[in-house]
Amino acid sequence: MKFAYRFSNLLGAVYRQGNLNFSRDGNAVISPVGNRVSVFDLKNNTSETLPLSMTKNITCVGLSPDGNLAVIVDEDGAALLVSLITRAVLHHFNFHKPVSCIRFSPDGRKFVVTKENVALMYHAPGKQRQFNAFVLDKSYYGPYDETTCIDWTDDSKCFVVGSKDMSTWVFGAERWTNLIYYSLGGHKDVMVGCFFEKDSLDLYTVSQDGTLCVWESDTELDGLVLARKSRAVTPRPGEEEEEEEREEGQEGEVIRGKAEAPKEKTTKNVRFKQRSKHFFNKEGDFNNLTAAAYHKPTHILVTGFASGVFHLHELPEFNLIHSLSISDQRISSVSINASGDWIGFGCSGMGQLLVWEWQSESYVFKQQGHFNNMASMAYSPDGQYIVTGGDDGKVKVWNTNSGLCFVTFTEHTSSVAVVTFTSSGFVIVSASLDGTVRAFDLHRYRNFRTFTSPRPAQFSSLAVDVSGELVSAGAQDSFEIFLWSMQTGRLLEILGGHEGPVSCLCFSPVQSVLASASWDRTVRLWDMLDSWQVKETLPLTSDALSVTYRPDGQELAVATLNGEISFWNPQTASQTGSISGRHDLQTGRKETDKITAKQLAKGKSFTTLCYSADGASILAGGQSKFVCIYNIREQMLLKKFEISCNLSFDAMEEFLDRRKMTEFGSLALVDEGAGDGDGVKISLPGVRRGTALSPSSQEVDLESYLFAKTRQHEVDQTSLLPIMILTLRILLLLVDC
Repeated sequence: MKFAYRFSNLLGAVYRQGNLNFSRDGNAVISPVGNRVSVFDLKNNTSETLPLSMTKNITCVGLSPDGNLAVIVDEDGAALLVSLITRAVLHHFNFHKPVSCIRFSPDGRKFVVTKENVALMYHAPGKQRQFNAFVLDKSYYGPYDETTCIDWTDDSKCFVVGSKDMSTWVFGAERWTNLIYYSLGGHKDVMVGCFFEKDSLDLYTVSQDGTLCVWESDTELDGLVLARKSRAVTPRPGEEEEEEEREEGQEGEVIRGKAEAPKEKTTKNVRFKQRSKHFFNKEGDFNNLTAAAYHKPTHILVTGFASGVFHLHELPEFNLIHSLSISDQRISSVSINASGDWIGFGCSGMGQLLVWEWQSESYVFKQQGHFNNMASMAYSPDGQYIVTGGDDGKVKVWNTNSGLCFVTFTEHTSSVAVVTFTSSGFVIVSASLDGTVRAFDLHRYRNFRTFTSPRPAQFSSLAVDVSGELVSAGAQDSFEIFLWSMQTGRLLEILGGHEGPVSCLCFSPVQSVLASASWDRTVRLWDMLDSWQVKETLPLTSDALSVTYRPDGQELAVATLNGEISFWNPQTASQTGSISGRHDLQTGRKETDKITAKQLAKGKSFTTLCYSADGASILAGGQSKFVCIYNIREQMLLKKFEISCNLSFDAMEEFLDRRKMTEFGSLALVDEGAGDGDGVKISLPGVRRGTALSPSSQEVDLESYLFAKTRQHEVDQTSLLPIMILTLRILLLLVDC
């Protein structure tokens, strides 16, 4: 068995945060998903994920005009220069501060980055080899608060920057005599977008309170006069020391703007005049404007609001073309393709990615991941489909070739605990905490069977026999196991005897035997041919969390709460081996934990098991970011895979940063907010998953891990990252909540 697994694709989530970008031809959408970037081909209806990852979640992506290069920046300001042709990382850079926006000039020679209250202009990487791909050209000061948005003129002579201090600044990319900087006001809220008109210095500014200002310039682009270069002056000794103390990569020219206009010179300076002012929020319902995009050739302005509504206006007359509600969550990002026909929308709250064709008023692309954690998954027998169940009560089916979801079942009213395929591959069975077990037909996309118990019960485990005729589900409140007939939908038997919640069920692949694992420290084997009597009872040393049969049915593996994996012979009910894997989990320490990661590891365990196709190895995963592969005969660890390196999640590192520790505890105990202006989100006491969990306290937990029966992929799922397909027989399923 080979273990040379490598990342191939990512499923399960299509958008998290950051800005959307269309490719140069307008047929693909580039979307940041957590700490990775996915490319969705709208023509072929496929998805691809770049083989790279950041250390934290991505906040902004900048594309070069030719579509060959991309600059990807995460929450801490770490940046990657990526070639979209070879999918290779060309350069690493760190801005050391969060970056809100990045934009290349139309000629592709420069790009501007907004960091804090500064706009930094860099020389764009060329086709020749360079020692430093990011060379700072100029630093532009002027705003008093964080800068939020950027736009360039068509000839790359000037750019405009919007700020949270309600001001807009126009800067010259070169030393123009009549335009060094110009400050514009007229708004009462944070700037969301600023856009130049085509081949003109006229511009539009949009603020969060729904105000649009139209500014007219008295000078054309051809009227900008280039200033003469001054002779080099030998610096004084004191100035040389100051230059040496400056930060690496910050050797560019510094331009500081002031609120008042520059002094009069012989050349007439560029002036801006407010031509008109329009308001989106005329009803006064305080619906904040959250995203905006402008298509210069067609003069169309697209604005997204916090209520999920977007508007299309024609400028400068401000004529309303179209208005539609696409979501009940805030629109986080808006982008328009090169032709102006397709509009991309990203909703971070629901994880939605939509592409709308406004002329035909139809969806070109519409995808949404699970709203909450993914709790379970299953692979179809032919390896073509993956079904996932989430805490949002939805059952989604994904195509492994295209990487997209093609059907969503919403019949469940509570969390979906377990999902599985029948042996035919055309029926999906799901068990939920709402007290129902449902069967879905993949031919007609409908729920054709609903199984219920005589008394209300919360089903936490599920199994279907090899023939697909028997459906069994275990309850976590009544400690019983229910069996139904798939053909008639009738309840056949209620199996009692467990003294704790039934955590896992598994049918033997060669016999009519059902294995049930429970928190009562036992695994029971039920014989169908003997009226479902208990054939054997396997005593354990701790609570059973997972049970699975070897493909030939001659061995049984059980994961317990003490971090051990025990192996049993189901014929003789004797234990044949044991693996202690608690120390292999290597759990991290949360920022709010008061004990070390070494002590925390004593309470961690494996929660999911899966045999390899030959039965010689077993894969185990649980409350850790690692997947462990053990050799059963030698009882030793063969290989360990890290499924995530995203430091935006908690408990990713073994040791905490001592700089964040005080005499009163960790600074992480003070939750400053969600980051999008929607208020403070603090975890409720005792909450481990769901919407009541703070974003800063999310952990990576492995929920499911499967080999594909076609021996082409292998599946793994955590509760916090999106799905990933790995080539050479592996697929990792990760959920980002």
